Amino acid sequence: MHRAPALVLFFLISYSPILRGQSTNASLSGRVTDPAKALISHAKVAVINTATNFHYDTTTNASGEYYLTNLPPGLYRVEIEKPGFKKLIKPDVTLHVQDALAIDFELTLGDVSETLTVEAGLLPVETASGTVSTVIDQTFVDNIPLNGRSFQTLIMLTPGVVVTATAFDDQGQFSVNGQRADANYFTVDGVGANFGVSGYTPLVQAAGGALPALSASGGTNSLVSVDAMQEFRIQTSSFAPEFGRTPGGQISIVTRSGTNSFHGTLFDYFRNSVLDANDWFSNFQHLPKPGDRQNDFGGVVGGPVFKDKTFFFFSYEGLRLRQPLAQESVVPCDSTCQTFGNARTTATTAIQPYLNAYPVPNGPEVFNSCTPNVNGCPASGQQPTGLAQFNGSYSNPASLDAYSIRIDQVTNPKLILFGRYDYSPSSTEQRGPLAFGGVVLSAT
Repeated sequence: MHRAPALVLFFLISYSPILRGQSTNASLSGRVTDPAKALISHAKVAVINTATNFHYDTTTNASGEYYLTNLPPGLYRVEIEKPGFKKLIKPDVTLHVQDALAIDFELTLGDVSETLTVEAGLLPVETASGTVSTVIDQTFVDNIPLNGRSFQTLIMLTPGVVVTATAFDDQGQFSVNGQRADANYFTVDGVGANFGVSGYTPLVQAAGGALPALSASGGTNSLVSVDAMQEFRIQTSSFAPEFGRTPGGQISIVTRSGTNSFHGTLFDYFRNSVLDANDWFSNFQHLPKPGDRQNDFGGVVGGPVFKDKTFFFFSYEGLRLRQPLAQESVVPCDSTCQTFGNARTTATTAIQPYLNAYPVPNGPEVFNSCTPNVNGCPASGQQPTGLAQFNGSYSNPASLDAYSIRIDQVTNPKLILFGRYDYSPSSTEQRGPLAFGGVVLSAT
């Protein structure tokens, strides 16, 4: 009874024209001609992924044109065959996320057993879209230093993108072509990633899913680890209607998949206070150097489960951070306050334990300015407050554990399935919560 509706639902989900609007895959098209520029029909065109050896096959139509869609981003080899012509091979064709490229080929007369390899030629042309966009691929990411291993700084390289001031009630981080900072949309492997939560008590932007699911520290590590990211494209204007949910930048991220060879990497980036000088303000106030610890560690591994059929890719990234800070606050006076006196001993017995819970001041007494000899103001124009300055140095802790695994399955030449699971809890603690203007150095 329930099998037919389930099959219909599966068909609708799997039907490629339906998926194409949200897909991060690329497409390739063009014409095949002979030396006289005559169109060649029924030529076999094979586009082969060099990492997985998977073939995407088609033939040219009566107009000598070929079309291949839903090609995962990666490196390909194009092979064209037609009786009466030499077999043509064009290696090293790179397709990026959401590319729609056109490459024309010219076959040479000869026996089909002969092979002609075309190493050079005209660069592929984007013909299907007038979108203004920038692609950041894995090679570029590997050669650029990233602070905190988060790729926000790479987004800033895109023309039209400017950094915006981030507050608890406005956490969009960047603006594209003058749009609001909460008008940007993120997708990971074609799935929307705008469902973040806010550290601010009212949900504001997060309530409508206007923010990406960043980590508690505001990094993209929770979306995808840098080592697990293949590339991403940010579209800034003239993008297609399927990206019409928000008017800002459209950031499409593609994760890495396994290949026919096993590959893996390990990494550990660290900072430590033993390698750093003390903070200037801590030195000025004769405070000890606060602990600075950053360990960003992890690794990735990928390869075949069944060669040419099933592939896996696993990644893990851990972050243990202790961020040093120096801060100034005020505490109740002790015996060092000459004007007001020791507020800790002059207070009532019931109040004294609470005042003594504060740290001992290590700075001068604090005064309020007032009009001399008016309403009890001293002639000096300085009204004692019963408070004294306290300077402290400390470290705020943060942590992240990001796990991700992706499985790719080649079912047949017309259907490839993949699934990805991501689990990335993160946390951060602040001493003296700034959301409420607090500067309490003894509270977290």
